[in-house]
Amino acid sequence: MDRRSIPDLAAFALLAELRSFRRAGEVLGVSASALSHRLRRMETALGVRLLNRSTRAVAPTEAGERLLARLSPALADIEAGLMEVAAFRERPAGRLRLSVPRSAARLAIAPRLGGFLKAYPDIRVEVVSDNALIDIVAGGFDAGVRFDENLPAEMVAVRIGKPLRMAAVASPEYLAERGTPMTPEDLAGHACFRLRWPSGAFYDWELEKGDDVRRLAVDGPLIVDDAQLLKDAAVDGAGIAFVAEPSVREELASGALVSFLEDWCPPFPGYSIYYPSRRQVSPALRAFIDWMRSPPAEPRITKV
Repeated sequence: MDRRSIPDLAAFALLAELRSFRRAGEVLGVSASALSHRLRRMETALGVRLLNRSTRAVAPTEAGERLLARLSPALADIEAGLMEVAAFRERPAGRLRLSVPRSAARLAIAPRLGGFLKAYPDIRVEVVSDNALIDIVAGGFDAGVRFDENLPAEMVAVRIGKPLRMAAVASPEYLAERGTPMTPEDLAGHACFRLRWPSGAFYDWELEKGDDVRRLAVDGPLIVDDAQLLKDAAVDGAGIAFVAEPSVREELASGALVSFLEDWCPPFPGYSIYYPSRRQVSPALRAFIDWMRSPPAEPRITKV
């Protein structure tokens, strides 16, 4: 094999890491069948099988494991060298793939994304909105966005955006009929909506006043996996939603929803963008982090 085989070696390393022809093909921008052909060609040239594959699984053989152990440091050095060269560009460029929960996509990413794309036209951003806690390395992502408390220890986390707070909200009609809860105990018997995580577990309402911390497994007529549906049902007067306060700011301002138990909903640190500590930050990712941490531009006022 010669230097022309480096792309095939890189493809093999990605396959061994992701253990999926489909996912590796998506990252490389080729079909799973084309990737399979490249691997067979490399195995034929080497005269040894590198990956065991079945309809459900892909895993390195013993020979593949040994090759991967040699390849990984070398490919990391190549990637670092390319990033150093890319840093000399006048403008950052390349692909940036992000894993973001749906609420963070709406509240943190969407308001700043358009401005970023205009400022960096050579960067191609892919945002995958999914509430599941996934392995961003195995999924082929450059970075993810989550709350710090949900991040693996080996990740570097950089805070973006302002602190958030939760809000218990309901329509004026619902509160007029059922009464306004003044304490966490008053929520018993109310129609409280529930959010289910992709893991199947429920999100317990987290209320806090000073040293008094409550985690409430509320009960009610609605279970969803998208907080947007909680807000819509609350506006319709069906019950109480517990959501991020920025997501209902317009409804609170218009009077469509009323917030209560404010003294039990203190601010907490907002979202962080995170990436593997062993990975050098690409110019595209660095530009995105800097953009998200910078204050939003003030809107221009045109005098007539």
